[in-house]
Amino acid sequence: MSANGTMSRLEKVLKAGHLAVTSECGPPRDCNAHVVEEKARLIGNHVDAINVTDNQTAVVRMCSLASCIRIKQMGYEPVLQMVTRDRNRIAAQADILGAASFGINTMLCLTGDHQSFGDHPNAANVFDLDSTQLLQTVRLMCDEGKLLSGHEMKVKPSLFVGAAENPFADPFEIRVPRLAKKVAAGAQFIQTQCIYNMPKFKLWMQGICDRGLDEKVAILAGLTPMKGVGMAKYMKNRVPGMDVPDEIIKRLQGVPKENQAEEGVKILLEQIEELKTVKGVKGFHVMAIEWEEKVPEIVERAGLYPRPQV
Repeated sequence: MSANGTMSRLEKVLKAGHLAVTSECGPPRDCNAHVVEEKARLIGNHVDAINVTDNQTAVVRMCSLASCIRIKQMGYEPVLQMVTRDRNRIAAQADILGAASFGINTMLCLTGDHQSFGDHPNAANVFDLDSTQLLQTVRLMCDEGKLLSGHEMKVKPSLFVGAAENPFADPFEIRVPRLAKKVAAGAQFIQTQCIYNMPKFKLWMQGICDRGLDEKVAILAGLTPMKGVGMAKYMKNRVPGMDVPDEIIKRLQGVPKENQAEEGVKILLEQIEELKTVKGVKGFHVMAIEWEEKVPEIVERAGLYPRPQV
């Protein structure tokens, strides 16, 4: 018996062969529930699921689990993000059971940014499990109904579980084998780092298809619209693992400042059209960082709205 008989909407969309669309919502740095609700309302009808980040960049925010429960109660599909930075295996399993008890049935397993990047650099980290081991834990709980201790649950969780992957981090040659490990651990979908270097992403996807991994896991291509040349330069020079080609920066520099945000959206829409033709890409993860109001427009202009009935 599982905690809820309903299949994740994201899983249904992918199984039906539709291109999936997900986006995300960063909870506030206080306990204002309206922030989460407003972001969910902005994007909820245009996406299949809403990721809720888990203290991203190691900065304290309203917890992902409480935010997911609120989004679920609004009638939208949340994706519980969980980082292993802050939880040992006891806390992680407890939170998974709590989420499942509310019918939350989609989850993303992450290691998490190191605490030195955040607002509590002296905090003790945990890293009892890594993201791959967390994947294995979720699949053990869902598939076999067991906790890591071996305890057999009377009611087991039911979760569609995924992970993140960065095709652009060095060394490039380990990126596909690293993904293969996550697939072997039970990842059912993958959300990628935001894509700007299209040739490198296509090379990564070719490696995935060559190993037949595209038949085993759904790749959701990560996309972030550039608001302007300042954001593009910051992401190129200051964000680890980000690959922003000079052509993108030159293109944004080539339009007046007041038109750069629209140019950034145009670049993203062109990327979506190109990615629709790439073998193995099963959908898109749109990360409009603190620009959630742009997501509906992007989804509509990309020809991905209305979302399919499943």
